[in-house]
Amino acid sequence: MFSLNLIPIIFLAVAFLASAVKVLREYDRAVIFRLGRIIGAKGPGIIILIPIIDKMVKIDLRTVTLDVPPQDVITKDNVTVKVSAVVYFRVIDPVKAIVDVEDFYFATSQLAQTTLRSTCGQGELDHLLSERDEINEQIQSILDKDTEPWGVKVSKVEIKEIDLPIEMQRAMAKQAEAERERRSKVINAEGEFQAAERLNEAASIISQNPGALQLRYLQTLQDIAAENNSTTIFPIPIDLLRPFMEKNGSK
Repeated sequence: MFSLNLIPIIFLAVAFLASAVKVLREYDRAVIFRLGRIIGAKGPGIIILIPIIDKMVKIDLRTVTLDVPPQDVITKDNVTVKVSAVVYFRVIDPVKAIVDVEDFYFATSQLAQTTLRSTCGQGELDHLLSERDEINEQIQSILDKDTEPWGVKVSKVEIKEIDLPIEMQRAMAKQAEAERERRSKVINAEGEFQAAERLNEAASIISQNPGALQLRYLQTLQDIAAENNSTTIFPIPIDLLRPFMEKNGSK
């Protein structure tokens, strides 16, 4: 028969197993402290802890997406902008992430904010807008180096938004419009120059054979007649009548 005296023993055994046996997922690691001293990281799978003596701190090894809020940045040319970014990092050494820093997530977040402000403020506004990839790599390199003692690996940094003041947006719009107008005038001038060169070459060719000028004149008259005009008035060059005049004079 089942003895009532076994109930406390079974209860204690169940409580012991519940507190001693832990199951960790593939991406989890458990940093174990025994009587306050660290004995290392365990997992994944089943791990056994000594109740009361062992304490466990669980660390997630998956990549974390850290959203850096907009930071006020003063560029080298004294323009104030708001810059936001996103940082991707993960824990590669659970022991360092627990022992060497109080809160690795908060520490990485604060370091990302200060690094973003200082790095973006080292260049002018045009460099900040046009060289995002270079700035991203520079920030990533600095963060990865500074977080390495914490057992954290920063894999990527991306600048999300750069908010400009309204006055600066208007000034840049005017600058872009002026630049487009300048390019239009330059292209138009280059076209006129090329056309003048071609006309000069055509004039040189026609000057070598005067008959070509007459043929070109007749071609122009044909083009005018193709426009379906009711009346066309055109002068007759003397050169066209000169052969007939010379023929009559010889008679």
